[in-house]
Amino acid sequence: MKLLEGKTALITGASRGIGKAIAEKFASEGANLILTDLFYDDNARALVEELSATGVKVKMYASDASKFDQAQAVVEEAAKEFGQIHILVNNAGITRDTLLMRMTEDQWDMVINVNLKSVFNLTKAVQSLMLKQRYGSIINMSSVVGVSGNAGQANYSASKAGIVGFTKSVARELGSRNIRCNAIAPGFILTEMTDKLPEDVRKEWAEKIPLKRGGTPDEVAKVALFLASDLSSYVSGQVIQVCGAMLT
Repeated sequence: MKLLEGKTALITGASRGIGKAIAEKFASEGANLILTDLFYDDNARALVEELSATGVKVKMYASDASKFDQAQAVVEEAAKEFGQIHILVNNAGITRDTLLMRMTEDQWDMVINVNLKSVFNLTKAVQSLMLKQRYGSIINMSSVVGVSGNAGQANYSASKAGIVGFTKSVARELGSRNIRCNAIAPGFILTEMTDKLPEDVRKEWAEKIPLKRGGTPDEVAKVALFLASDLSSYVSGQVIQVCGAMLT
């Protein structure tokens, strides 16, 4: 039996990078998928087609996770379509990096809303479903810079640190109903975002990592699979760093 057979997972920011890798990993383990992203573009269509070919049920919604009403609407519609939601992966996120002295209010608000408020929005939306079924696994995508901080990323670091506090609080609130909540804190992961960095910058980052390389989205997805499945049935309120010992 596959690890997620009979389960339904909702993944935000699912059409690219880590979100896409998690969707692919979950589908390979039998999960039906509710996917969201800001736009239903060619990447999203191709992913739905790819995942549907594995035999699982897949539906993609164009939705802004930072908007409370849109998050509620997606969950309500998905619940009618799928019946239950067993797993939530709050993956939607952006960066607007700059030094604090140059950071605008809009750059601050945008990152906090997309990265942190979206986690509140979707968790709030699925909470009642999970409470009724007395089962759920909530996985929030934080970052190593949410633990350590990073110059030029005050907004991003603050949003990811907020996710850590939120995760631990939700784990305490909902644990008595068999609902687990954990966070993943990726380090330097090789995605479309990092591909835009100059080669020398990527090499410099890799040299600072004890494993001497960046991670892959699939390596993050494997940790998400562990947290989504019953392999982690007694793991809650934790932050798992996927960083090659970059932060110890």
